[in-house]
Amino acid sequence: MSHLFHMNLGNILLLEGIAVILANAVLLREIDWHRMLGNILFMVPFSYLVSGIAQLLTVFHIQHLSLIPSVILDIVGVMMIGCGISIYQRINLILHPNDDLMQILRFKFLHGNAVTASLTAFITPITIIAICFLIQRHIWAVNIGTVVALLFQGTFIALSDRYVFRKLKHQRL
Repeated sequence: MSHLFHMNLGNILLLEGIAVILANAVLLREIDWHRMLGNILFMVPFSYLVSGIAQLLTVFHIQHLSLIPSVILDIVGVMMIGCGISIYQRINLILHPNDDLMQILRFKFLHGNAVTASLTAFITPITIIAICFLIQRHIWAVNIGTVVALLFQGTFIALSDRYVFRKLKHQRL
């Protein structure tokens, strides 16, 4: 979307996060100002941090690694992200809107199943990627890590829930 609309990635991530906050409110059927404020407090710096890191990765040519190191880096990265999501979802002080969406789907609609919730939460981004591809005839920012995250992030979250800081329990659901 950043390429399609010629906007800074941080701005796109911020707008996308606002849309997800509104979708979360619809799914919950309530306006929870505390939750929404927490989502915004997390999302604003995170959006621009991701944008900056994306620019930094191009400087170091990470995207040009050969296949094996790239796959290893992507798998380890997605595993670490899944572990981090597991921990901070269980602490549940403030969440990124997308992680809040996954948690809402998981516990309100999908009987606590992290794998199904993760796959369900990816439906909208996949649809957006498809629409952008139809318009531009080019796919941006989809690589091995995207596929690994799509297929395994929910599994990594579920495993981390079970084995990393096992005493942490999901709160304020």
